[in-house]
Amino acid sequence: MTTPFITADPSVEDCWRGVVLYGRNTASYKFALATALLEIKPQSGQLVKLEDIAPTFAKSIAKHLIESPKQITTKQGKFLDACQAFNLDRDLDALTKVTVAHGFANVIDAFHVVATGDVLHRFFIDERRSNNGLRITDEFSKLIDSVQSCNLEQEVEARWRLVETAWNLGISTNLLSVQHDHELGEIFTFDNSKRRKNVTSSRAALNGYQKGKCFYCFADLSLLGEDMNVEVDHFFPDTLKHMNLGINFNGIWNLVLSCVACNRGPRGKHARIPSIKLLERLHTRNEFFIGSHHPLRETLIQQTGMTTESRGAYLGDVFRRVNLSAGQGWEPQDSMPAAF
Repeated sequence: MTTPFITADPSVEDCWRGVVLYGRNTASYKFALATALLEIKPQSGQLVKLEDIAPTFAKSIAKHLIESPKQITTKQGKFLDACQAFNLDRDLDALTKVTVAHGFANVIDAFHVVATGDVLHRFFIDERRSNNGLRITDEFSKLIDSVQSCNLEQEVEARWRLVETAWNLGISTNLLSVQHDHELGEIFTFDNSKRRKNVTSSRAALNGYQKGKCFYCFADLSLLGEDMNVEVDHFFPDTLKHMNLGINFNGIWNLVLSCVACNRGPRGKHARIPSIKLLERLHTRNEFFIGSHHPLRETLIQQTGMTTESRGAYLGDVFRRVNLSAGQGWEPQDSMPAAF
């Protein structure tokens, strides 16, 4: 039994990330609507007319179409035709008109749906019939005012890039196999001509699944600006590769986001092996990826096993093979309340 990402008492951040990371998608419109809301930042109680959100919503899809022509798994309609036309003629009025008429047909109804029902916290109320727009809720204002808000746009973009990469390579999002370039901090794959294709920042791709927290101490992470405090860390140190155990320590399964203090501060982990408690946390985090039908799913399965049990056994086996000081695993000196 795996730990669910969205708990019985989820925060607004959990519900937002559930929508972005766990909602099933046949088109990229959910990502575009999330991007538009984060960019516009409407306030609680505000009515956002469709014609006001349409330009931002549609331009984000038009931008993605330039590099990734496939943004839907079904037949392309008038809306995507209009987005492609905008990339040529830059006629925003025409794009807005078509978007209001055709662009929101399914995405608004499906936005809050994860698995078989809606998330607990909704970010808008559908008032298209009465007011031709969306009424923003208190929950969205709380989201925007939260310490996590600075990371959300990058998380949406990372998920979008992974999904559209699979679509444009002509494979299921569940079957996209990716690799990690530690020096560049990029997740990459290979196209049908065996050419390398950089997909997205590893920090942005991993952050949501750690709920924006340091893997070790649960401090809040910031992906951008002067407050950036996040590093990609090898849970089992990359220095172990000299043992020639045939283990890919640079695999996605072994990568976590850490604050600088935990990674290489005076009391940090450095090249030490974490405790068994933290190993169990790694298993939980990896199962978050698997359960979301994330495009990293297939990569994790290839690296660690087909079932929850086999993946847990794989981590346990690695731990036993490299841990030369049983019972002495590293843990952070101080820790915030557990996030997962």
